[in-house]
Amino acid sequence: MSSTAASVDATTPQRGRTVIWALSTYFAQGLPYSIVHQMSAQFFTAAGASLQAIGLTSLYGLAWNLKFLWSPLVDLISTKKSWIIGIELLLAAVVAMLAWPAQGSFDLALAAKIFLVVAFLAATHDIAIDGYYIQSLDDADQAAYSGLRVAAYRVALLVGNGALVVLAGKVSWMIAFLAAAGILALLALMHKLILPPVPASVRQVGGSVLRDAFFSYLRQPHIWMVLGFILLFRAGDAMMFAMSTPLLKELGYDTAARGFLSGTVGTLAGIGGALLGGALISRHGLRRTFFPFALVQSLAIPAYAWMAYVEPGFWGVAFVVGFEQLAAGFGTAALMVFLMQRCQGDYQATHFAIGSALMSVAATFAGSASGFIADSVGFTVFFWFAFALSWPGVILAGLMPARVHHG
Repeated sequence: MSSTAASVDATTPQRGRTVIWALSTYFAQGLPYSIVHQMSAQFFTAAGASLQAIGLTSLYGLAWNLKFLWSPLVDLISTKKSWIIGIELLLAAVVAMLAWPAQGSFDLALAAKIFLVVAFLAATHDIAIDGYYIQSLDDADQAAYSGLRVAAYRVALLVGNGALVVLAGKVSWMIAFLAAAGILALLALMHKLILPPVPASVRQVGGSVLRDAFFSYLRQPHIWMVLGFILLFRAGDAMMFAMSTPLLKELGYDTAARGFLSGTVGTLAGIGGALLGGALISRHGLRRTFFPFALVQSLAIPAYAWMAYVEPGFWGVAFVVGFEQLAAGFGTAALMVFLMQRCQGDYQATHFAIGSALMSVAATFAGSASGFIADSVGFTVFFWFAFALSWPGVILAGLMPARVHHG
């Protein structure tokens, strides 16, 4: 056997194990996000909350906006594996508590408080998982597996905004939240068994942690353009997403139907977009794919304006939801690789936390304003406004200097 063939044989089992834990950890990251951002909106919509209240669920994103403040603790204390397992057990317990306000006549005030706790746990969970991924893989493998991890994340959205919402519509929200808690508990057990440890050498962090980590992030080339892009890239898409569920309700679709359209059709399309986007990035590099992916993501938003204006039948709605999520899958794959390329040295988990926190700032505030805007101008004009908000990010993607990209 040649040395090349022997090398391939030796690395194949390792790659198989990497695929398994990359899929399971990013599924575990996506499910709490879906509970906080998607299931909460579906829950409040089903309970008859106002557009303003539904839009304000985007403020749960503040946990992700601020997570860089405590991200150094995940680098300093214990191991990433321990953080992942411990937080998954806590998430399972807190999500199970949502079954209480979901009984009978919904207690929205109590549910809102519990969702807030889930949000902060989920944001910390994200820090641990992203740090584990970055520290376990080199730059080439991070790019190679980008589509896979985004696809796994979107499968979790399929389970949360699809299967669990359909379950809530067909049975009850109490059972849906208990099922979500059970899945999280099983993930904790699985990760206890399958996650390989991160070598101790990459966990050594010293100095004035938050200050050093933050300023080392700011020393990268073209930092002001990078920061502007991260802040603005998902703003239009996030504003559109915040009102997608109320629009479907306005068009006459009940909880189960919305779960099928947004959670199943939309998420499957998003998975396809993420896998194809990741493959294209791996083959052609981020520099060549960045602007086209940003442009496609933006151009999908007017489809929602058309849907609000025309009010098409079921298959027209399914096409629009699927097309927009396919485009969002491309954009997400590109953005995740871009954020990972910003992570350097001993502060990789903290650097990714800073980048992903900045990414979610515009989403939080655009989403929280969405209900007020939609209520004032109507859905059609609202979605055109979201389209306009997406263009600064597209322009910055086109202007980004080539040397900012590593691939």
